[in-house]
Amino acid sequence: MTTRREFLRQSAAAMAAGLILPRSLNAFTLNEKRVSPSDQLNVALVGCKNMGWYDLTDIMQCNGVKCVGLCDVDKNILAEKAADAEKRWGYHVDTYTDYRRLLERSDLDAVIIGTPDHWHCLIMTDACSAGKDVYVEKPIANSISECDAMVLAAKRYNRVVQVGQQQRSSKLWQQMKSIIDSGQLGTIARVNVWANFRYAAVLNPAKDGPVPEGVDFQMWLGPAPDRTFNRSRFHGSWRMFWDYGGGLLTDWGVHLLDMALWGMNVKGMPRRIMASGANNAYPDNFAETFDTMQVIYEFDKFNIQWSNVTIESGPYGKNYGLEFKGTEGTLVVNRESMELYPQDKSKEMQSWKPMNNEHADHARDFVDSVRERRFDTACPISNGSFCAKYAHMGNIAARTRETLVYDDKQHTFHNKQADRFIEKAYRKPWKMPKWK
Repeated sequence: MTTRREFLRQSAAAMAAGLILPRSLNAFTLNEKRVSPSDQLNVALVGCKNMGWYDLTDIMQCNGVKCVGLCDVDKNILAEKAADAEKRWGYHVDTYTDYRRLLERSDLDAVIIGTPDHWHCLIMTDACSAGKDVYVEKPIANSISECDAMVLAAKRYNRVVQVGQQQRSSKLWQQMKSIIDSGQLGTIARVNVWANFRYAAVLNPAKDGPVPEGVDFQMWLGPAPDRTFNRSRFHGSWRMFWDYGGGLLTDWGVHLLDMALWGMNVKGMPRRIMASGANNAYPDNFAETFDTMQVIYEFDKFNIQWSNVTIESGPYGKNYGLEFKGTEGTLVVNRESMELYPQDKSKEMQSWKPMNNEHADHARDFVDSVRERRFDTACPISNGSFCAKYAHMGNIAARTRETLVYDDKQHTFHNKQADRFIEKAYRKPWKMPKWK
């Protein structure tokens, strides 16, 4: 009998020989409650702080999963998480400061990527080429070209990929989709999407200083431009600097725009994108990304409108969420609740609360997909790319102050100012993976 590990090794050999593997191999479907030692799933985490660790701990709740490696450029975090891992799971976990050494392990099945955004593409494409399946945090990449490169890599190497847009595994958001598809909202003219979080303002910044002991800052920078160390651009706050992230639009926007696009059955690019962005709330904001921003994505029969501001309040008493505005009713939803307000005032408002642990179920879906060789995960790389592109297009429109139309087939805005943001130059010796 062929074990799962033997199957994976055979798959890697077949890919190296240029053979195409079938999309689904149900013979390797495993029962969640009964997993033999030969079918143990070995996983590793690259980027151990915050969301990456959260992803790992939920994946480790699945039966038959073992963590065999932790990788981080900060030895302080690495030591802390290694100690936590041993305490949680009762065994020593190997540690690495260079993800390439981790990928050399023949016993490694899947990689979780929880690094800053500018590292996602290289690690993911390298993991795929090494025959590893991937759980990658959102947004999948820090540029449109990287999104395309990651989709190509997953397809080329026949890898299972789950993107950390866990709302796709939420019963509450699935109920949202059912209500919209039922037609009870009537004609939806506009979808309003907002996320107002103060962390988008980097106030009282530190001055540039020495690299902290134990941090490989050159490895942290990776393909991004060389730059002096500043703790206000480091852990967490890196999201607010263009070389590493895209502000609230790529951090929260991919989650919420995903739901807007899904709800409205959008499959392609908008007719045009218009945007405005500035640091209006905090003019002395150290962040490069915008603390105040509006984006309009125009379609034939409706608009999707994004807004963010660093003042934590919003419509319906929610500092983030979506509003589907229809002729027969308005649906308002975020992770905490959903409300349906009928246009007919004689009808009562309806409400729903979360019905499952969406993050845990999203992790389980990844594990099941790897075992079953199922590529249509809850949030596959194609959908992660689609949503990330929408976020990047909004940022590019705001940065150029141009009304834009993106040609996804030709990989161009047909606008010189906008096109220079599609692909980011990689710092040597790192090389941008093939993307077109």
